[in-house]
Amino acid sequence: MSSTGDVTYAVDGAVALITLDRPEAHNALTVPMIGRLAEATDAARRDRDVLAVVVTGAGDRAFCAGGDLGELIPRLTAGELEVLIPDPTKRFFSDLFTPVVAAVNGICVAGGLELLLGTDLRIAAEHAVFGLPEVRWGLVPGGGTHVRLPQQVPWAFAMQLLLTGDHVTAARAHEVGLVNEVLPGDAVLQRALDVAHGLARNGPLAVRTAKEIAVRALGNEPRFALETALNRQVLASQDAVEGPRAFVEKRDPRFTGR
Repeated sequence: MSSTGDVTYAVDGAVALITLDRPEAHNALTVPMIGRLAEATDAARRDRDVLAVVVTGAGDRAFCAGGDLGELIPRLTAGELEVLIPDPTKRFFSDLFTPVVAAVNGICVAGGLELLLGTDLRIAAEHAVFGLPEVRWGLVPGGGTHVRLPQQVPWAFAMQLLLTGDHVTAARAHEVGLVNEVLPGDAVLQRALDVAHGLARNGPLAVRTAKEIAVRALGNEPRFALETALNRQVLASQDAVEGPRAFVEKRDPRFTGR
């Protein structure tokens, strides 16, 4: 049985490194990990000497495979959405104006892709894959994806990910602008750190302000609240219970549309 995992936070000069550390489960997020990620984000926000952040996953197979379908999702379908997401206007990194660079070292799906959409610059491994498989399990991605993804990539590509549950390659993700660069896996983290240190050499007030203007001008807060409200309806459905149960039991789900 895999552990509940951890999220580590380390600072090197002006750059903070946040690592999702549960490699035996493709860095899938548990409830404790979500709390630790929030703490790491708060630490970066409070430390005025941190001028850029890098986020990555432990190991060489996965950035993040999303929320743990055996632990996190059952709690959400049991009505704990407000416990885990108390503020419906907040999403991953949505109120962090320090620039965030993602080092995508492998699988980046479901909540992992939602986390990616909250970052600013993205370096991906050649073997990385991207997708939103939630609909296959009777769920929708409730971490900001319905708002952020159509803002960041062409509509047809966004709908492909949201509605089919299919995965796409790193090359395709780069082609549509979801990621900035694609490199061999062993070069990804160092390149992301180099990019972050380069950002940290720029005027700190100018960088933070440039990001804050860009983020706040999108006006996403009410849209995140809408996503939360509609996601709550899906989580209360029978299908949202059946899908994760089928995943854990390694069988096809039997959806009823209720």
